[in-house]
Amino acid sequence: MKKWGMDSYLYAPKDDYKHRAYWRELYSVEEAEHLTALITSAKENGIIFYYAISPGLDITYSSVKEVSALKRKLEQVSQFGCEAFALLFDDIEPEMSEADKEVYQSFAHAQVSVTNEIFQHLGQPKFMLCPTQYCAARAVPDVKTSEYLNTIGSKLVPEIDVMWTGPKVISRLLTVESIEEITDVLKRPPIIWDNLHANDYDQKRVFLGPYSGRSPDIMKKIRGVLTNPNCEYGANFVAIHTLAQWSRCSIDGKVDLSLNDTVSADIKLEIETEDGVAEDVPTTLTPLMYHPRRALRNAIIEWLPEFKKSRHVWGPIEPKPQVITTNTVCTTIAPSAPPSVFPPTVNTCISVTTTTTSSTTGCIAVPVSNHSSQLETLADVCSFPHPGPFVNSLAADSKIASSDDGGSQTSQTTEPMEVNATPDSSLPASISSAELKKSSNEDVAMADNVSCDSCSTSVTPTGSSNMQMSSVLGGSSSMLVEETLTGQDRDLTEEDLILLCELFYLPFEHGSQGSQLLQEFAWLKMNAAAVIQAKSKSDGEISSPEVQEWMKRSERFNEITESLNQLFQRLSYSNNRELLFDLYPYVWDIRGVVSILSCYVKWLGSSKSLKETLNNVDQEAWMFRGGLIADLQRQIPIDSSNDLFLYKPPDVPCHKIYNIRPYLPADESAIYSICIKTCMDGMDGTETFEKYPDLAADRIVGPFLNFSPENCFVVEDGWDIVGYGLAALDAKDFLRKSEMAWIPNLREKYPKTESAETAAEKMIFDIYSFKNDLPDVLASHNSSVITTALLTSVLDQSVSKRLMTCIFAALRANGSLGCHVEIKTSEKYLHEFYSKLGFAEICQGQYPDTVFLGRSF
Repeated sequence: MKKWGMDSYLYAPKDDYKHRAYWRELYSVEEAEHLTALITSAKENGIIFYYAISPGLDITYSSVKEVSALKRKLEQVSQFGCEAFALLFDDIEPEMSEADKEVYQSFAHAQVSVTNEIFQHLGQPKFMLCPTQYCAARAVPDVKTSEYLNTIGSKLVPEIDVMWTGPKVISRLLTVESIEEITDVLKRPPIIWDNLHANDYDQKRVFLGPYSGRSPDIMKKIRGVLTNPNCEYGANFVAIHTLAQWSRCSIDGKVDLSLNDTVSADIKLEIETEDGVAEDVPTTLTPLMYHPRRALRNAIIEWLPEFKKSRHVWGPIEPKPQVITTNTVCTTIAPSAPPSVFPPTVNTCISVTTTTTSSTTGCIAVPVSNHSSQLETLADVCSFPHPGPFVNSLAADSKIASSDDGGSQTSQTTEPMEVNATPDSSLPASISSAELKKSSNEDVAMADNVSCDSCSTSVTPTGSSNMQMSSVLGGSSSMLVEETLTGQDRDLTEEDLILLCELFYLPFEHGSQGSQLLQEFAWLKMNAAAVIQAKSKSDGEISSPEVQEWMKRSERFNEITESLNQLFQRLSYSNNRELLFDLYPYVWDIRGVVSILSCYVKWLGSSKSLKETLNNVDQEAWMFRGGLIADLQRQIPIDSSNDLFLYKPPDVPCHKIYNIRPYLPADESAIYSICIKTCMDGMDGTETFEKYPDLAADRIVGPFLNFSPENCFVVEDGWDIVGYGLAALDAKDFLRKSEMAWIPNLREKYPKTESAETAAEKMIFDIYSFKNDLPDVLASHNSSVITTALLTSVLDQSVSKRLMTCIFAALRANGSLGCHVEIKTSEKYLHEFYSKLGFAEICQGQYPDTVFLGRSF
């Protein structure tokens, strides 16, 4: 903060539960030591330290006892050396208790009375107030006529600053006119509480774009800017650096900021830039002119060396919980039901008096999973991760503390800055540093070179039907990652960071390369049918302009995909493991989604037929979240399959890349080998197929490769094929072809056995008792059949779900409504596994001990 010219820091983290949930409780000795050290450090660097407290959840404003408790708490903090304070009344119910109604004329009068009294009691220090109506969207009925805001303006002591987020909670634009309007009502210029880079409301997003949408013209109209950035400390370099640049400018370098802001923020979160092309930075810019693109470039130049600094991080990687917790000045979002344990968030609040701000981080409690089998590990990806227990950051010695206790889950539909949660009264008042040291000592320090230590699952077809998928347990759970980049090739470049920032840009727009990624795929998908039609009419090389243009743009899409793969690998080699852990889940996630799109583009390029079912329809409004990742996912033609996009990143960052691509005839031997190996593994070595080594592969994968190669896919790890996913579009037609052209060949190849005791004998018996009698309910509603297998060396738990997504997309694009699988009724774990993947029981299987499970796309 000192380096970049910041002058004020607001402390209001929700993982310090004595800030809001237990605001009445005084700090313990250990907590006081940490807070005092932080305040002292701020003073030594010339930073004004504001201590904020949020008593609004349950305070009785008219109670002398309650107000005395508030005074006592702030008096304690003042003894730590704090000389500036803030009262936050954001995101609380605007209703007074019966006792307060007898004393105060209105809710605003109650808050003003307590605030003024505290201000005078503390000796009129620097003081800020966050009102309950903190943006124009929450002003009732509007800013000018709001009785609440007008009472704040007329009754609040003039020396107390008032915080304001702008037109909305997350404001796309802050204009001089809107600032002047609220200034007239509050009788003072506001301090802008900016949520532009806050990402706590959406676990799929992180904002690495520049400070934008705020003309430097507003500086002379406000008292300062308080910015609330990403939850992840390391992800805030660009946000804070560009804000610092903005604060030193006085002229707007952008020609036009007049963007329409009439659509709700929830929808606009997903709108990319209008033309999808980066705006060129004018060459005539002077040092006093602010332009976001120039600011971004300057920030990236200074950010790049940070990745080379050697820094460690403790504990397993923690993706931002699916539970929505907020960090707007480090508050938490209101859940649909009160959680039993108050969910933790990270300290990332920054403030500026005059112009700028900076941030700090606290501690996250991370759950550690112990799965009894690889199947459970894979199936667990379908479930929401649980946040850890509530930990007071003031007593934490490590950045990430591990715990075996889980937290509660809440709704994903709330906004940032909302808190109505009531913590469990059984929560301990304090957590000792000794207890946290014990917890952190159980963590593993991440060295510069790490191995991918996540479990994997082999999903293989077994049993008496080629429509069956089951799981092979066992196999290696860890291995040293192969080296794919060497020397300077491992170092991140400015171009890598530009790509990173443009993929995770700002709430209301994607960066230019992110927009290009969307546009190229949408164009390729829209024009694929014409290309496929042209190819089907020609036996030779296609030279039509339409086909050439499609091929050219598919190559361009592939280049972006390769650039993203390079960014992913180089990031994973970073010496700064702390920074890596903050960014890795996001890059890992978008790389996986783009790999699916890349596979789909390749499949389109090799497809011989395509029905007009490519456009997604009937999307719910709540799906307009997730940023560029969600926008890319929505391009995949699998309606109602959002569960396939819930991934769990590896516990330890690694640079291993798995690619999925369409099947080629040259892959047949590798697929046979994988099928045979997984079948052998599934029998725990007790039975073999020595006499008929190709029996399992002939029976399980042979029909797919011969009758439906256009709907088959393979998984590569960079060197070898390590898995496959095979599908037949029409199960009824597939069985008919198998009965007529495949099963007779197998009967000639494998003589009938007298018994059916071993697995090989049972499979041969199945060949001779083959039935082509698919139930009508399956033929009409779940018309496709699939089979997949992954080697146990596949460590990325998301590979199987991405493979399933590619299969579903190909089938859906050709008109399929769903797929099915047949499993044995005794395989309870498989039933649970497929249930988590969205499969439901449809009808009795072809054999007495089997059942059909299916799912729609």
